[in-house]
Amino acid sequence: MRGDILIIDDNHRKAASEAVQLILPEIEKSNKKFVISVAGESGAGKSEIAASIAEVLEKKGLKCFIFQQDDYFVYPPKTNAKTREKDINWVGEKEVKLDLIDEELKQISEGQTKIEKPLVIFQEDRIDKETVDLNGIDVIIVEGTYTTALKNVDQRVFINRDLYDTKASRLKRNREKQDEYLEKILMIEHEIISAHKALADVIITKDYNAIKR
Repeated sequence: MRGDILIIDDNHRKAASEAVQLILPEIEKSNKKFVISVAGESGAGKSEIAASIAEVLEKKGLKCFIFQQDDYFVYPPKTNAKTREKDINWVGEKEVKLDLIDEELKQISEGQTKIEKPLVIFQEDRIDKETVDLNGIDVIIVEGTYTTALKNVDQRVFINRDLYDTKASRLKRNREKQDEYLEKILMIEHEIISAHKALADVIITKDYNAIKR
């Protein structure tokens, strides 16, 4: 998503380094582009940990590309927020074109190197398109709230921090108005996302340790 700002700290780097230690043996056994998902609740540090995982892997000679779930929302960010205000039941997996992400990951696993994907322009509240060239890429990282539910993933990383743990991060990010309505949205997301934890291969704990599930 163009316009997104990452605030990466030592906790994100620590979690990423430990996660890579657990996942690297699986990557080394793979004979195709390896796909890692990084999921968790709003403000959990998905984008930061995904970027940090890419940084660690690239130091090991593995080239990475990150897909952001935020590019695959049905509506661009501000329009999506207004849609939620009209009907809070809109909150959930149906907001996102998960099937499109899965289809693109399937194409990549079958050897396709050029993918035309959506690209959200945050400030302009619109969705554009971009063509990405994955030739020479070893690892695909796809990050976002619901990415644990994707089918075409080799290792799933889940950040085990809920809406109470993430409050400070959300305030620092200052992307949404922090009010009672947002808390209702986060609670709905929590009920959905927390159920995905059982699907994960690697859990990032509240203390930013990575453990194999």
